[in-house]
Amino acid sequence: MDERDIWDGMLITTFSLQTGPDEPVGFVLLKELVDGSDFGIIDCKGKACKKHTPHKVTQYKKGKDSLSAQGKRRYDRKQSGYGGQTKPVFHKKAKTTKKVVLRLECTVCKTKHQLALKRCKHFELGGDKKQRGAAISF
Repeated sequence: MDERDIWDGMLITTFSLQTGPDEPVGFVLLKELVDGSDFGIIDCKGKACKKHTPHKVTQYKKGKDSLSAQGKRRYDRKQSGYGGQTKPVFHKKAKTTKKVVLRLECTVCKTKHQLALKRCKHFELGGDKKQRGAAISF
């Protein structure tokens, strides 16, 4: 994606900086053209709308795992008692980042849908663009 990716008022920019030898760090900045707003005019997928409407943009977060899910109940039952760890524990993690997923909610019909972006180390929704060599202020 580059600065030409514009959805009717929403600008998506990506940049990557090199922090060391062979160590690229990706930055994604999703920013409204009107700063400080969390709304974007996007094509609504809801059956009621089917047109360009303002959408509230938030970042998707994973929900809390349920203790009553069948796999969790089976695992807890198997783990109980003596015998130590019964199932393999995964250690070969390959990815260093996760894909950023945006949760878009139509302000007219309240329909929600998700939009997956590219992988990045740092994600910022709204706000100002970071400048290279800028002094850090607290």
